[in-house]
Amino acid sequence: MIEKKGNIMTRSSISIVIPVYCAEQTITPLVDQLSKCLPTLADEYEVLLVNDGSKDNSWQKIEEIVKTYPKVSGINLMRNYGQHNALLCGIRAAKCDIVVTMDDDLQHPPETIHILLEKLAEGYDVVYGSPITENHGLFRDAASLITKMVLQSVMNVDTARYVSAYRAFRTDLRNAFENYQGSNVSIDVLLSWGTSRFTYVKVEHHPRAAGESNYTLRKLISHAMNMITGFSTIPLRISSGIGFLFTLFGIIVLFYTLIHYLIVGGVVPGFTFTASLIAIFSGAQLFALGIMGEYLARMHFRLMDKPSYAVKTKVEHD
Repeated sequence: MIEKKGNIMTRSSISIVIPVYCAEQTITPLVDQLSKCLPTLADEYEVLLVNDGSKDNSWQKIEEIVKTYPKVSGINLMRNYGQHNALLCGIRAAKCDIVVTMDDDLQHPPETIHILLEKLAEGYDVVYGSPITENHGLFRDAASLITKMVLQSVMNVDTARYVSAYRAFRTDLRNAFENYQGSNVSIDVLLSWGTSRFTYVKVEHHPRAAGESNYTLRKLISHAMNMITGFSTIPLRISSGIGFLFTLFGIIVLFYTLIHYLIVGGVVPGFTFTASLIAIFSGAQLFALGIMGEYLARMHFRLMDKPSYAVKTKVEHD
């Protein structure tokens, strides 16, 4: 990536951060591809492989790769913390000017990194490599769309609709979240704490080379819930709005009952009507209590000081 500082043209250094989970079949060819294209993009670069508690021989593969490729380092986490937690670990360990994050399954072609860097050089702070076509099945696509809508509301950035695990951003953005220690991590939300200059480019994403995606429908929905309750007050506002609407509805019903009594006399008939009102109001109260419970649970976990991740071992080239 070429940038201009004053009258001098410089090439930015690049850190590639890759969270690794059960990728023993794909991680070696991925690093091989990166070792061929990165020298054409920067004079200084590094590849950080963060093993997120893989159940296969991924860590052994990483140790072999580090011995072969001098620009590669490996970080082994204590257990599986999640993709974004592993990314946070790698981002904090990055030493170069620009960070590029990629998946470990060869879906993000290294030969397209220059497209993200060229867009970043236009003055943006974060660039997403959004897929030209995305087809994971009806339910997976629907869950992904919902997740992106939630992310857009939390980040308050239009580009959030095009978020991708394939992203490039300026390393100094991590200063905005250097003290963050929560166990629920969303890299995209954390990046929005440091900038609003987001954009995206359309790039080709290859089919997964081996294995199956670890992002199931259930995990996507859980991730969306974690984002919306962990980084925004939208559910509390929704709860307040529902409470206000039902209060207004209750006042209307009260006036209707009083007017009926004054004009017609007697009580308003209808056990079913009364029982329905009670059920509706009880449901609204339980819904509001559930939302408040979610926030109390998050406060409880924060008070426990549960870390975002814990590093077991690190390996670097001799």
